[in-house]
Amino acid sequence: SYFLRHARSRNYVSESEACKLESVPLDFGDYHPLKPITVTESKTKKMNRKGSTSSTSSSSSSSVLDPLSSVLDGTDPLSLFAAAADPGTTAAATDGARRKRDKDESSAVGSDFEPWSSKRGEILARYTTTEKLSINLYMGSEKGKTTTTGSAVSEKVRTRLEELDDLEEGSQKELLNLTQQDYMNRIEELNQSLKDAWASDQKVKALKIVIQCSKLLSDTTVIQFYPSKFVLITDILDTFGKLVYERILSMCVDNRVSLPDNFSPESVNDTAKETCLNWFFKIASIRELIPRFYVEAAIVKCNKFLSKTGISECLPRLTSMIRGIGDPLVAVYARAYLCRVGMEVAPQLKESLNKNFFDFLLTFKQIQGDMVQNQLVVQCVEFPLYLTLYSPAIDWILQCIAYHAPDVLLTEMMERCKKLGNNALLLNSVMSAFRAEFIAARSMDFIAMIKECDESGFPKHLLFRSLGLNLALADPPENDRLQILNEAWKVITKLKNPQDYINCAEVWVEYTCRHFTKREVNTVLADVIKHMTPDRAFEDAYPQLQSIIQKVITYIYDFALLFSVEKFLPFLDMFQKESVRVEVCKCIMESFIKHQQESTKDPVILNALLHICKTMHDSVNALTLEDEKRMLAALINGFIKMVSFGRDFEQQLSFYVEARSMFCNLEPVLVQLIHSVNQLAMETRRVMKGNHSRKTAAFVRACVAFCFITIPSLSSIFTRLNLYLHSGQVALANQCLSQGKA
Repeated sequence: SYFLRHARSRNYVSESEACKLESVPLDFGDYHPLKPITVTESKTKKMNRKGSTSSTSSSSSSSVLDPLSSVLDGTDPLSLFAAAADPGTTAAATDGARRKRDKDESSAVGSDFEPWSSKRGEILARYTTTEKLSINLYMGSEKGKTTTTGSAVSEKVRTRLEELDDLEEGSQKELLNLTQQDYMNRIEELNQSLKDAWASDQKVKALKIVIQCSKLLSDTTVIQFYPSKFVLITDILDTFGKLVYERILSMCVDNRVSLPDNFSPESVNDTAKETCLNWFFKIASIRELIPRFYVEAAIVKCNKFLSKTGISECLPRLTSMIRGIGDPLVAVYARAYLCRVGMEVAPQLKESLNKNFFDFLLTFKQIQGDMVQNQLVVQCVEFPLYLTLYSPAIDWILQCIAYHAPDVLLTEMMERCKKLGNNALLLNSVMSAFRAEFIAARSMDFIAMIKECDESGFPKHLLFRSLGLNLALADPPENDRLQILNEAWKVITKLKNPQDYINCAEVWVEYTCRHFTKREVNTVLADVIKHMTPDRAFEDAYPQLQSIIQKVITYIYDFALLFSVEKFLPFLDMFQKESVRVEVCKCIMESFIKHQQESTKDPVILNALLHICKTMHDSVNALTLEDEKRMLAALINGFIKMVSFGRDFEQQLSFYVEARSMFCNLEPVLVQLIHSVNQLAMETRRVMKGNHSRKTAAFVRACVAFCFITIPSLSSIFTRLNLYLHSGQVALANQCLSQGKA
């Protein structure tokens, strides 16, 4: 016989509650992975198919001890770290301060703050080396990978700690004699290895890679490459910090609802907090200071999961850790990284940034210590070159501190820098990082400080260049302007190296054009010609010379005034390279078309601009692109339209005839000239009210003859037909019957 079977009714909610493991609340104040482990077992009997009730028994045992705890006496530093990480112990005491910080969230970084990413490319391009480099690569380890399914929790802890120790026990391979490009490729390989290890759930391997990379930042054997090395390594650290943060954040997803951006630690579940603490404990057990500092700084944002005050407590502690780094160059870049992380996670916590900088000032004299001097002798590096290695780090630190900082704080920092001996490096960074308005208002004070600097350490012309960059953005007091220019130019004009000279002169030309007359501008241009003409030095300075022209025509857009500057046209003669010369001519013509409001017949302007337009026209050849031809023709046509001799029609026609001979290779210009001549004939008719005299009749016939001769030179058939039609109508309107028929 057959039996019909029906699925029995089930209550999944009640069954789930009955089968669920017993939950034990976790107190983070008492929790630590190296403390004795209490194992709570939940044994659940399976329900039989007939629906019998389940019985659950729980047993707790404290006899299972972590093997590592027998070595320690309970006073290990990680236990203290765990106690400090307890969010409950400090919450009540800091409640008022916490509310205040919440109000300060509005002071977050805005679009007016220049990000680190914009400086990255410049640093990599500037700090290069031809010397051979070395790197330690992590080779991986198979230790501990074959574990039995019944291994205890303590065995797992021991295995993971042994894996971390592998890095220091020789699981590395040192690669020697790498070129700079090879080195950068290896670093990129490590970055990719980090992502691959993380994607394959090999978190310990990922941590090893990050520790190994951080250790490279303690190596200054090729010192001139250190800033670029810092950029490459911190890219890996940033990747690691982002991966850890996103992993913990993904563990906070509850019912497919993720945490909001401004979440509080109370909304983070216990599993995520436990994982977060575990990462901090792993990092705290790193033996060496530099990798421990960098890796913890990379994940400092994860403190948000533990307590509201976690970041504000962590940053000052990390700042103090940097005091233990002996090499001043390594230390200042560590400070720069901490500022960078601090501005990303808590830009409102300016106290730790200020402490970071003031700590640096206290150790500034180390730069001139015996250790540094011996290192430079060994590597054959000059002291001025060594000082430039500090610039990216100090500039960044000061930029972070000066962002929206009150003038009182900036003045205090300026005074502290002034008290230090040989402070040219600091002074340059101050002028690079502080607000231009602050610098400009105290220009004479900065000039006095520049004069007192030691020339041997940091060149004064670089200081004046930094000052000039600020004065291009903000105006100094009116009474000081001429004195500032005189003081700066005294130093600039004495420079023997053409490249140093033009780098400074380029900056101060803008200041001169903004605040002074054509007399001062002419003096500056004459000085540039004098310095850059010998040995054809201008050939290596075309970008700077182009910049000078651009600044001059930006501020002097009255072309009658511009061409009355005696040295302007001789300055243009320095552009011997055709491509550069054409670009400069295009800039001048664009400025003329943009700013010239009225028609002109000034012979100085016409001769100069005809010469410039002729230069552009002569650059056209068989390989010139159509777009380029159109652009050049539009600029020349713009100039032709702005030329007017008023009632002197014969002079106007003579100009058009001359223009036709000069611009015969650009058809759009010839078309424009034909239209202009036809318009001139009709204007003559209007003046004579249709009744030509013998003289005007001959003039009109000359205009028609101009068109009759010019149109056949055009290649486009339809353009020729339209112009013939148009010119014929003009001829008939002016009683030129025979020309009209032709």
